[in-house]
Amino acid sequence: MADLLREGDTIVLRLSTLEKVEGVHGDINVPVSAVESVEIVDDIIKAVHGIKMPGTRVPGLFAMGTFVSRGGAAFAIVHHQNKRGVRIHLNGTTYNELIVGLDDPESVVNSLGLSRS
Repeated sequence: MADLLREGDTIVLRLSTLEKVEGVHGDINVPVSAVESVEIVDDIIKAVHGIKMPGTRVPGLFAMGTFVSRGGAAFAIVHHQNKRGVRIHLNGTTYNELIVGLDDPESVVNSLGLSRS
């Protein structure tokens, strides 16, 4: 299961080995200064939109990888058991959003020291 944590002035999305394979990507690091807003989402799988490029996806069940739409690129890690999660809106990075399924999104957002929108 992916970990979303803060290391100094960096937000780190740390992926398991299997997630790296399924998402066709390594860990993601973004500066805290790039975070525009953080949103807790109750139905996190519905937050994943766009064309999968590259990654793994079964619509409505799970999504892992890069998803491109008119709004830009998002990186998602949402497992089938994740009903809730966070969407982190970014500016000035490769991704416009990080979408992460989490068991307790409120605790994770608090541990990151970011305010929610």
